[in-house]
Amino acid sequence: MLDTTIRQVAVLGAGNMGAGIAAQVANAGVPVLLLDLTREAAERGKQDLFKRKPAPLMNRAAAELIRTGGFDEDLGWLSEADWIVEVVVERLAVKQALFERVQRVRRPGSIVSSNTSGIRLSEITAGLPPSFAADFLITHFFNPPRYMGLLELVAGPATRPQATEALREFCTVQLGKEVVDARDTPSFIGNRIGVLAMLAGVRAALQLGLTVEQADAVAGKPIGLPGTGVFGLIDLVGLDVLADIARNMQGQLPASDPAQPLLDLPPLLKTMLERGWIGRKAGGGFYRLTADKQRQALDLGTLDYRPQQKVDLAGARARTPVELLAGDDAGAAFARSLLGYALTYTATVAPEIAGDVLAIDTAMREGYSWRWGPFELLDQIGLARFAQRLEADGQPVPALLKTALASGDGRFYREDADGPQYLGFDGAYRPLPHQAGTLTVADLRRAGKPVLGNASASLWDMGEGVALLEFHTKMNALDEHTVEAMQLTLDRVGQDFQALVIGSDAPHFCAGANLKRMLDAARGGDWTFLEGFIDGLQRALMGFKYAPFPVVGAPRGLALGGGCEVLLHCNALQAHAELNAGLVELRVGLLPAGGGTKEMTLRYLDAGVERGFDLIVGAVVSQSAADARDMRVLTDRCAITMHSRRVLADAKAMARLMIGSYSSAKPAVVNLPGASGRAALEARVAAQVEAGKMTAHDAVVASHMAAVMSGGAGGQVTEQELLRLEREHFLELLRLPLSQARMEHMLATGKPLRN
Repeated sequence: MLDTTIRQVAVLGAGNMGAGIAAQVANAGVPVLLLDLTREAAERGKQDLFKRKPAPLMNRAAAELIRTGGFDEDLGWLSEADWIVEVVVERLAVKQALFERVQRVRRPGSIVSSNTSGIRLSEITAGLPPSFAADFLITHFFNPPRYMGLLELVAGPATRPQATEALREFCTVQLGKEVVDARDTPSFIGNRIGVLAMLAGVRAALQLGLTVEQADAVAGKPIGLPGTGVFGLIDLVGLDVLADIARNMQGQLPASDPAQPLLDLPPLLKTMLERGWIGRKAGGGFYRLTADKQRQALDLGTLDYRPQQKVDLAGARARTPVELLAGDDAGAAFARSLLGYALTYTATVAPEIAGDVLAIDTAMREGYSWRWGPFELLDQIGLARFAQRLEADGQPVPALLKTALASGDGRFYREDADGPQYLGFDGAYRPLPHQAGTLTVADLRRAGKPVLGNASASLWDMGEGVALLEFHTKMNALDEHTVEAMQLTLDRVGQDFQALVIGSDAPHFCAGANLKRMLDAARGGDWTFLEGFIDGLQRALMGFKYAPFPVVGAPRGLALGGGCEVLLHCNALQAHAELNAGLVELRVGLLPAGGGTKEMTLRYLDAGVERGFDLIVGAVVSQSAADARDMRVLTDRCAITMHSRRVLADAKAMARLMIGSYSSAKPAVVNLPGASGRAALEARVAAQVEAGKMTAHDAVVASHMAAVMSGGAGGQVTEQELLRLEREHFLELLRLPLSQARMEHMLATGKPLRN
């Protein structure tokens, strides 16, 4: 049997997309060959990775895994590759000519794929030998590859199942993608539906006379499309890209396909293409920024730019799709038109483009950032209500909707006694498949009740001696109830479990302490509560650090302020690769007082405390888990998971491995410089103030941080002494009007106040 293990990858084409795919492979720690027409072109593609925003590389060091070369000189390197992915220009003849060369030098059994977004697999493999077709697939990444979760996988009738499964496993586990199986049809799943939806939105806005701001406000949060809305999304994707995909679909789809009337671009879009108004990459499209950074929008009637307008439309304020569609304003009419086209078309072509509704819903959530997939939206709206409106408008009801309506439940998803189910295209319900290697709190919730809990946190039994502490406040912010649950958890786990994991299903680990609760208490003079809260938080986190059992943090998304402090006190971390962690208290006029200042002092003793001080004073947030490792938020006892839904399962596995060999550490006693050290740290801040990079109140806050990190009076200092200093200086800062003003501004705007 051929070895399908993927240890090295080759990417053919070092343009924007090809280099981005190479970067994601390198992010996963896998060596990658990046080839282009010339060595110079490939190297330019690699170097461009350091300049792009958002950054394709999770850490600059990952680029060391990328080796560049040219097609003519270095194509023989492909014999080293286990997977070769082509990302050259979207022209069939060019791809086939390159694959003929690849076939001559690749290792037998190596997997080959194309990143094409619209050319069908059957067209690419035509004329190529059977041995090539057996190893060939389409792997359609979405741009940018690091940040977009979707990968559409298309296998042909001749493709070896082992090749398909090897690539699915690698792209899921190593690259962190949601892999969906698409059929070999024009534009596959995401673009087939997404482009139709965007064009339907443009058409509806033009017919109803809506401004781009009005249409985008309705299409965003109320409908659940990306926050950019329709026109903003076209600017992001690029009108030229949209036009290319539409042109490709127009040529490949039969004349009878319901999308055809929309694929002939309206005059507005054609004019914008002629003028080069194709979106952000060209300086503007439906929106643009002026030289003085003022945001303007395009008037769809006059094609003149004007200042962006505030939207006052009832539909834009709707809280749910049902509420939106029930309205009687232009926003509701826009939503009915857009969704009428998009959802009807999706239901019509679904069996043609995918094996089930799950693939389609996943593709639209992960590839187009829809909040709900099309069939999830139909369930929210109500299938019967949607079908009745189609009939009232004289539109045919798709066969799949009739099948769903006849199923008894009249839904595509339902909760059965045995667990969640989805409706197959044949009208039969099937269990929602469980992806191997994943574990969620939802799984635990279906299996039973929490071991203990309150309004802010719950403790769950993960099985095999491992417990899970879940935060479940808004943004998982820490409050007094969270602290209480932490303290109860320490007692309960010590009695009934062998290890603890801290994590949840939420997109963010913890955004910090409940700022409003603290500000209200400070302004109300409730210092007893505040002192008790900080003391309780410190005790709980020190309890985690020195627990007689291993404590494993399982963070993803944001871990800011108090959330980062929780991680700093775990014995080990299993972090999602896209972790944004940092001690950001300076932004709200405070210092880390849950042991964060203490921990950064201890972690930087060998390299110089000033480096840890700079991270806190700079409110530095990691842009990845690899960054967090460089910041020493992650340590040697930490690992990184690429796929977000595998974090809890991996954390449980880590906890299980630690049980047999774990022994708790002893509290540290360190030698700190005292007044001289504080003066040195304050001098660093004074230079920043003089350079205009920090404000006067930044300096005040930083001075308190310096007092803690230099150990107060200095000498031999215990962790408890550092915690006492944290509490005292935190409460002093909390009493200051300028700090309270920062807190209030952050709560009101979500942005720091530079006072």
